[in-house]
Amino acid sequence: MRRMHRHSARVASVIPFHRPAPGQGDGSATGAPVGPSSPLRPVTAGPRLLDRVKAAIRMRHMSARTEEAYVGWIRRFIIFSGKRHPDEMGEPEVSRFLSALATERGVASSTQNQALAAVLFLYRDVLGRDLDWLGDLVHAKRAQRIPAVLTRAEVACVLSRMDGVEKLCAGLLYGSGLRLLEGLRLRVKDVDFGGQQLVVREGKGNKDRVTLLPASLQGPLREHLEAVRVQHEQDLASGNAGCVELPYALREKYPSAPREWPWQWVFPATRRYIDQSTGEHRRHHLHETVIQRAVRSAAIAAGIPKRVSPHTLRHSFATHLLESGSDIRTIQQLLGHKDVATTMIYTHVLRRGPLGVQSPLDRPL
Repeated sequence: MRRMHRHSARVASVIPFHRPAPGQGDGSATGAPVGPSSPLRPVTAGPRLLDRVKAAIRMRHMSARTEEAYVGWIRRFIIFSGKRHPDEMGEPEVSRFLSALATERGVASSTQNQALAAVLFLYRDVLGRDLDWLGDLVHAKRAQRIPAVLTRAEVACVLSRMDGVEKLCAGLLYGSGLRLLEGLRLRVKDVDFGGQQLVVREGKGNKDRVTLLPASLQGPLREHLEAVRVQHEQDLASGNAGCVELPYALREKYPSAPREWPWQWVFPATRRYIDQSTGEHRRHHLHETVIQRAVRSAAIAAGIPKRVSPHTLRHSFATHLLESGSDIRTIQQLLGHKDVATTMIYTHVLRRGPLGVQSPLDRPL
């Protein structure tokens, strides 16, 4: 939890806007000061604004990363606007802030859209106000990117230069098409050896799905889980340890579940921590930077001149399934895409060339 707070503090300083000049951020849209006769709504007393934002996000069971991002953007919006309370502002100030992201900071359209979603959430779900159409908003240009994909030989080279838990986790990312955090957040109960499948809980969009469990990884995964179980039993024997965090209020419903084997992480961290609210000695799952560094180092050692990350393995999973003739709807379900159009991007990176055609230079006479 302390790490998340430090991350939020770093996020808040990523885009250090300067306070607007007089007439831009210290009054209404025309620069007029706000006084007793102002038609704007008065600031209501109560909990701090950011605490209300966090409470609204948690009440809707949104992810911790969404909370970090939204709180960071709302804080930057307030600082950009001269530290005025959002209840004193409206559409002109929101448009000015979002337009500055595109014109002054040159952010990507996805970044601007995230900031817009955060500010709209603030006004609609926290302050209870609906903003009118932001007609003067300058939108960042949306660019279409082609994902980086490795060949099968390159994937083999990367995995051959990894070992231990990092290699097993990377193998699951490629062999099952998992996002990094989906792989790290696997629990023992989500591994179905008999059905040769993995159950992904609360994936992107808070959706569950089922994906493949590669047969070639079942042996290494069984051995790894045996070692994890020994570690778990040692934690239990040491006293007030052997617990994991449970989603929502399951800990209240099932008090013994945090210590039970099915709820343990498949990839637990090497160190324990003390949960401040319960006093329990817990293990979190392995931190994502461990796998990120291992994959990047292996790609450099293999001499692959591409920008390789754990997510590249997921892109490669989808592309290689397409190359082998798998149905795109099946791949969509395995990846957990809401729209098949998102999955269609992988048809552009097949080894047959763009759009799956062959160059006329390569055809025999």
